[in-house]
Amino acid sequence: MSMDFPYIGSLTVYLTAGLILVYYANQVSRAWRKNPTTLPYPPGPRPLPIIGNIRQIPTTFPWLTYREWGRQYGPMIHFRAYNDHLIIVNSAKIADDLFEKRSRIYSDRPDYPMLNLMGWEFNFAFMRYGDNWRQHRRLMHQFLRLAAVPAYHPVQVKKSHDLLRIFLSHPKDFYVHLQTYAAAIIMATVYGYDIAPVGDPFVSLAQDAMHRMGQGTIPAAIPVNMFPWLRHFPGWLPGFGFQQFCADTRLITAKMRDEPYEFAKKQLIEEHDSTSMVAKMIESGKTEVQLQKDVAGLAYGAGADTTFATMASFVLLMATHPEVQKKAQAEIDAVLGSHRLPEFSDKAQLPYVEALCREVLRWMPLVPLSPSRKTTEDDIYEGYFIPKGTSIVPNLWAMCQDEAIYPEPEKFKPERFLTEDGRVTTDPLLNPLAFGHGRRSCVGRHLAEDSVWIAMASLLTVYNFGKAKDASGNEIEIPFQFSDGLIIHSEPFECSITPRSEIAIALIEGTAEKNG
Repeated sequence: MSMDFPYIGSLTVYLTAGLILVYYANQVSRAWRKNPTTLPYPPGPRPLPIIGNIRQIPTTFPWLTYREWGRQYGPMIHFRAYNDHLIIVNSAKIADDLFEKRSRIYSDRPDYPMLNLMGWEFNFAFMRYGDNWRQHRRLMHQFLRLAAVPAYHPVQVKKSHDLLRIFLSHPKDFYVHLQTYAAAIIMATVYGYDIAPVGDPFVSLAQDAMHRMGQGTIPAAIPVNMFPWLRHFPGWLPGFGFQQFCADTRLITAKMRDEPYEFAKKQLIEEHDSTSMVAKMIESGKTEVQLQKDVAGLAYGAGADTTFATMASFVLLMATHPEVQKKAQAEIDAVLGSHRLPEFSDKAQLPYVEALCREVLRWMPLVPLSPSRKTTEDDIYEGYFIPKGTSIVPNLWAMCQDEAIYPEPEKFKPERFLTEDGRVTTDPLLNPLAFGHGRRSCVGRHLAEDSVWIAMASLLTVYNFGKAKDASGNEIEIPFQFSDGLIIHSEPFECSITPRSEIAIALIEGTAEKNG
């Protein structure tokens, strides 16, 4: 016998309506607590109830989407992921105002639980702002500050000469050679270790660890970063396979820190080689071993991939911009003649080459989205309210493509970094943005800049770059395709690399004897 309860439907409606009212009352209350002012948040896409804009947050090539949002909403874009506030900064001026002039508020980082699970908690680039971060940064700055970098010039020159020779014998494999060059400089300066030309175990370890680390820093793509409590669920549950990934990564990351460090320590004891960064740390006896390992491990991770990415862009741009290449070579020839390779002492006399380096960094910023900052207190900027705990993401890609600062930004024009009288500009807005802002700017900037400068100048001195040709003699167009991720680089491509002259070949071959 069935019984009808006609009031049940009405009761359900009332309960549902009541729950909705309670939810929205709670949301309004939370919003008021987070925004006690009557000022608006910066403009942005309209959020959905509860989840906010989570469905709109891009997980591939996000800097491109954020740049398009900027065209619609302005240079500062606000949106929400559930109850978390996020702001994208597309303007170099706003970045300078917030990260330089208000660095006290804008130097913290959000938590990245995934990085901790993967063994990357030592990466001070992602550490919360505080004493531990200061300790790590201070130690790295000691060895990579502007005044310290000239000590590494002999290594950089030697490795650039190695690059010239390998280009001569195996030009088609230039992409791999550039990876080797970038890794060789870092491993030599940090650990005093000369890597194998192919398949070096330390380099393979670091590349694997860095690739995995990059996958753990995207808040929208990694649920654990948004819901830290997920890390407590066992890996055998469906959807929790990241636990095994993290466990494997933790082992790889530990090896990346420990094994090269032990090599450098052994070199110091057995061969008294104290030229490397690690050897100097050990000899000073002022820091704990774990701190030394942390800083050395991060120096490789942060330096090798970015140097390679810059050099790959350089080759691509030289092969597709012969007029720029010829202009740089003319300047080099006028200063050096035809019988020697560039040295760091030539840098001031080669302003066009310096401008070319800067334009490579602008045209393809290595880290298009700089890691998020986190506000440590409420702030008001240009009439907009920015609550405490907001994640602020600098979109370096958009800043480098800003038509107001860089007219015709899609074009490769080194001249934009030169004054009318041919000197390198000192305009602060035209400083390379690739190395970040404020207290979180890249500590290894000076080493990286010198590594790419000596390589670019040396390659331009002795080589011509152009498009490869097919069997019929037709030029093969070079696709402008780039990877996705924390650090981006051009996808492998074909090009022509040939010595400029017989004299150039003699210069290249002479480096073998010069470097012993």
